[in-house]
Amino acid sequence: MQSCRAVNDAEALFEDRPNLAMETESNPPTRTKQAPQNHRTIDRVTQIIETVVYNPGINFAELVRAVNAAKSSVHGFVNGLLASGWLFQENGKFYLGPTIYGLTLANGHLRSGFVSWDDLNALHDETETAAFLGIQAGDHLMYIAVAGQDPVISYEAKSNIRRHMLKTAGGKALLAAQPNDVRDAYLRRRPPDDRTLVEQFLSELEEIQRTGIAKNFRSQVRRYAIAGVVHDRSTKAMASVTLVGPAEKIEPKLESLCTSLKNHIEIWTARSAGAATPV
Repeated sequence: MQSCRAVNDAEALFEDRPNLAMETESNPPTRTKQAPQNHRTIDRVTQIIETVVYNPGINFAELVRAVNAAKSSVHGFVNGLLASGWLFQENGKFYLGPTIYGLTLANGHLRSGFVSWDDLNALHDETETAAFLGIQAGDHLMYIAVAGQDPVISYEAKSNIRRHMLKTAGGKALLAAQPNDVRDAYLRRRPPDDRTLVEQFLSELEEIQRTGIAKNFRSQVRRYAIAGVVHDRSTKAMASVTLVGPAEKIEPKLESLCTSLKNHIEIWTARSAGAATPV
């Protein structure tokens, strides 16, 4: 039976390419450029994302009808897109997630609605320290804009746009600002290897919430970072702003840097909430 199948497969191959027997090293096959081919999975994912883009606030039942696919299939794709930050869900409705914005970091052309390039540059100029704007995408932090330059962190941000929330000051600041149930759910999802990071974060949580500043020190590269959070008009955490630099540069003026960072964040938060700019 197996030999018959092999013969049939070979015959089918020669039917598709009648000149195959004549193709030798001296007579290689003529290669023609093929047009791009659709892929079922890519097509479905693209369809879901585009449907949400053009129908923000669409619910699951509407999405299933729009893409004309089985509920189980759509559910699997949607869960993956939510986990990676391509989609965002609120009150059972779907919106485009923040991941797309992180992809613009490589060419440096992004302006977030409430924190502009001028804002970040002003902070950088005042502190003489690299300033990073970050957002949460799924379970990761993504830097979407930077003013100034830190050789280590800038390279990492471009080569690996998804950063561990518990390994970054910006990630810890965003986690501390989340509702208790959301934060606890995130911490419960951490794998066993993250146990030390979770315990360290919990030991810092009260101080982060009290001061509005998260700190992080990376001994391997001698980098020190401080971060705060910009909120929207509903007090929801929208983005983190992080100052990063060599430890020997940051630590001596840590107090003044924290003050500058909080002052700028207060102005941006007030503006995003439509309030009068504080003086």
